[in-house]
Amino acid sequence: MRVTESMYVGGAMAPDAVRIRRAAGRDAEAVTKVFLASRAAAMPYLPRVHSDEDTLAWITQVVLPTSTAVWVAEAVGEGGGGEVLGFAVLVGDDELDQLYLRPDSLRRGIGSRLLAEVRGAVDGPIGLYVFRRNAAARAFYERHGFTAVAFDDGGRNEENEPDVLYRWTP
Repeated sequence: MRVTESMYVGGAMAPDAVRIRRAAGRDAEAVTKVFLASRAAAMPYLPRVHSDEDTLAWITQVVLPTSTAVWVAEAVGEGGGGEVLGFAVLVGDDELDQLYLRPDSLRRGIGSRLLAEVRGAVDGPIGLYVFRRNAAARAFYERHGFTAVAFDDGGRNEENEPDVLYRWTP
């Protein structure tokens, strides 16, 4: 199913047009496509350190089976399940490890809904890292009450890109 204008109300996606659910193994390819498209659009400055095939293998063999929880946001319509629009990954008890949306699904409340799922699954503070240059992601998390608590030189990530540790406390 393609996302259409009729699924939007007042510029935001109608609440019943998007379903948030736990991810399954069958979602690996769609999650990988969202991950790759989002990073390419939002962070073109990042070096490509893995092939698309290696990224799919990582999502399939590591992210989906070993994370504490993975949620997908998918477009829904008359025929049931639809396209994956975004996903969020919780690692351990308190780390939001990934939250990505398709570039054509931004600013429609989907990221906020995914973040709400993560918050609902955690009984305390949540931490996450964001690349310093990713101004849109930083603004999103700051709007949702996250505070920058540490700045890193990039030595902790494989892209060697300076990042920021954010923390949210209920």
